[in-house]
Amino acid sequence: MMTLGPKLAPQHRVYAGFAIYSFAMGNIFPRLPDIKRAMGIEDGTLGLALIGTPIATLIALTLATPILERVGFRRALLWLVPLLALAYAIAVHAPGPAALFLMLLPVGLMIGSIEIILNVEADRTEFLLQRRIMNRAHSFWSIGFFGAGLFGSAVAHLGLSPQVHLALVVPIVAVAMALFLGNFEPAPARLAATGDKPPMYARPTLPILILVAVTLSAMLMEGASMDWSAIYMRAVFDSGPFVAGFTVALFAFSQATTRFFADSFVDRHSPSGVARVLLATMLVGVFIVFFSPLPFVSMLGFALLGIGSSAIFPLAISAAAQRTDRPAAINVAALSQISFVAFLLGPPLLGFVSDHWGIRSAFGIGLPFILLSLAAAGALGRRSAAEVADIARQRVEAPVAEA
Repeated sequence: MMTLGPKLAPQHRVYAGFAIYSFAMGNIFPRLPDIKRAMGIEDGTLGLALIGTPIATLIALTLATPILERVGFRRALLWLVPLLALAYAIAVHAPGPAALFLMLLPVGLMIGSIEIILNVEADRTEFLLQRRIMNRAHSFWSIGFFGAGLFGSAVAHLGLSPQVHLALVVPIVAVAMALFLGNFEPAPARLAATGDKPPMYARPTLPILILVAVTLSAMLMEGASMDWSAIYMRAVFDSGPFVAGFTVALFAFSQATTRFFADSFVDRHSPSGVARVLLATMLVGVFIVFFSPLPFVSMLGFALLGIGSSAIFPLAISAAAQRTDRPAAINVAALSQISFVAFLLGPPLLGFVSDHWGIRSAFGIGLPFILLSLAAAGALGRRSAAEVADIARQRVEAPVAEA
């Protein structure tokens, strides 16, 4: 791929990768109401069609790593992100839900592969810089999704079809990749203590299952807001395409802003305390969306859902990695695999809830999951990151003092 732009700092490459990738995948969500209307289908049927993406994503997350390592992360990333935009542009030409399901399978394979590359690159860059960037990297994912929501709502407001809209995204993404990541070189791998690799499926222990319970509500509500917020605004309030698309963007903006500053809050306060505040915010957001009488009130609810769902999963990942019962890689893999099932498969299945009990119920079903997460939040730890670092330093210095 042709190089156009300057060579960026390692963390800035990661931020750019997350933002461009999410822009490439996010433009379809403001257009889901138009796609549903054009096919003349119900929410449940649309949800079933959308499952093509998560099924293939889970396959890629499980099997793609050795293939990506052989191809090389640089080459794979530079080609996969523009091809993802192209695959979406092709998928929106599907004449019916069965064809959409099949055409979203390659989309899911690409998403899973890009997720592996970018998250591994973020982890390696953290090790290289000796400071945390993961929450901030995911904030740029939300920023890219926010840009996709704004762009999608504007294009829909102009009356362009989803097919023309998604076709316009392809050259935008290709140029952005060449401009910001044309000089991309992967960060060096972490030095491994052993040559052991985590298993293809990591068996969850009871403590990991408790961490899964912490993440379930955030993963479910994040996916639901991405998939169904535009359809909610059109179905409940008969909002225009711009308002529906802007609601998607508003959710992403509030999530991005919270993620951008989350690390500093975790450094000063306990992870469980931060999580409980976020979960309470999400609880209020769900109540507002479920009972809202007016469009702008619902938009406030979606903004609160963005804030509440922002940092729960990264906090749980950190808690899993800090456990000493098994290698960190195995605990993280076990948590990620189960949580991603909820994130990827849950929101499409909410279409059936919408068909039987209405679109508001697709969000209201999150209430018991949030209560479950609140009950399990203590598993994240009650010490701040600064306190944990002080204890670790004291443990290292104690043998020296005794000597």
